Amino acid sequence: MQRRNFIYYSLLFASGCTAASSNQYNDITSKSSVSLPKTLRFTSTDEKNLEELQSNFGAFKTAIEQVLETKIELVSVQNYIAAVTALQLGQLDLVLLGPSEYVISRARTQAVPLTAITRPNYYSLFAVSTKSGIKSLAQLKGKKIALGNLGAAGSYIGPMKILIDAGLNPKTDVEIVLIKEEQKRILALKKGEIYASAFSNNTYDREVTQKKADSEFLVIAKSPPLPNDVFVLSSKFEPAVVELVRSRILQNQDKLIQALLVGRKHKKYNQSQFIPANDADYNMIREVYQAIGQGQFL
Repeated sequence: MQRRNFIYYSLLFASGCTAASSNQYNDITSKSSVSLPKTLRFTSTDEKNLEELQSNFGAFKTAIEQVLETKIELVSVQNYIAAVTALQLGQLDLVLLGPSEYVISRARTQAVPLTAITRPNYYSLFAVSTKSGIKSLAQLKGKKIALGNLGAAGSYIGPMKILIDAGLNPKTDVEIVLIKEEQKRILALKKGEIYASAFSNNTYDREVTQKKADSEFLVIAKSPPLPNDVFVLSSKFEPAVVELVRSRILQNQDKLIQALLVGRKHKKYNQSQFIPANDADYNMIREVYQAIGQGQFL
């Protein structure tokens, strides 16, 4: 059922078409004459409504308006599917995406990777209850395990990578259930309803370590470092516009990161930097999708 839903949602936004370039910006003949549009429409897929977007990105909006010397309009979307569709239809210009979301967006819209924002020490892990007696991934064969959000880098893609690298076939060697809420995954572990659960390290730290519950759980595997979050710009913009926006962000990254940290959900960016985004850095995610038989999503 989950796979059918997965394919359904991919088809839902694959049917969109890329809108023609608008006349928001002047003709560009050289980098010295580049003009940005009067307004750039921005969203992040982590926020579910405009109030959350304004709360978590209000300070960033002000800062990036100053850096780019253009107006930023905040546009809320329900999820990354809606964001991808809005990019296709020319209703968004600048979007902050997680690594898995970026791969899907790139495949559907050719959105330009602008700058990545680093996530130091960002990885996935599998944890088990200490009461289970399980101490290795091999012992999970034939067992029920939980992953988080479908397609999420930290709780879905990274854990899939862990299983594949350990020689376990996610489709046949384990029984996977999807439990979106972290607290429910932890509770399922405690009750013995599942044998292992996936988490991002940030989530595990917040929900287990900081609550001094480490003695109840054992981390049995960790993934390689996960790719960074990434800002993308609509493919309708000329290369010179992309270069100008990228260069201004990189040159003013201290100011922009401090503005991001004002958002209550952005402590994960406490030691981050803006760096040029490299599409090849996200091949790990593409490889996982191929390995689990969901290459059509790309």
